[in-house]
Amino acid sequence: MGGGRITTNTTTASNTTPKKVMVVVDPTRESAAALQYSLSHAVIDCDEVILLHVDNPNSWKNAITTFLKRPNGGPANTATPTDNAASDAGGGGPMDVDFLKEMKKVCKVARPELNVRTARVELEGKDKAAMIMAQTKALDIDLLVIGQRRSLSTAILGYKRAGVAKMLDTAEYLIENSNCTCVAVQKKGQNAGYLLNTKTHRNFWLLA
Repeated sequence: MGGGRITTNTTTASNTTPKKVMVVVDPTRESAAALQYSLSHAVIDCDEVILLHVDNPNSWKNAITTFLKRPNGGPANTATPTDNAASDAGGGGPMDVDFLKEMKKVCKVARPELNVRTARVELEGKDKAAMIMAQTKALDIDLLVIGQRRSLSTAILGYKRAGVAKMLDTAEYLIENSNCTCVAVQKKGQNAGYLLNTKTHRNFWLLA
């Protein structure tokens, strides 16, 4: 396990410059974990939170369908679509934005003082990591948070090929190349805490 400390929050807002925190979201458990971490550990009330979804028109609707059909509706206290959103999925159109609305609602319930907004962009020929990096620069983001699903192969095979800084894992690429601090989040069980990765801290364990 990594040592040291990852400092992404402060205890008071009175003497702190507000920061912009971008959370990469989609309808997955990993995004729910990233949002939970952000709300509980990475932001204070004066901050602005931007929920960014990168839309891949060719694949993301299939991911939503899979997400909504998972058993038992997922774990409690996670940023997931509501039953009403699930019932709308069969109609096509409403589901396109409902999960973003639900995640924003989760933020406002958990942290009413936060300024929360959503943003949605299409890949437009770029890969996901490049699009996220472009948005962090355009919006002058201070902290980027992304959910991460790491397997043994991802950990071993994350490398640069042919001199091009392109990691096999989107989160790893953003950690190494983002112009702002990037935190990749893995939730380790409902109450077990988080495993965090940044450019300077690897496999850092943080209790929930």
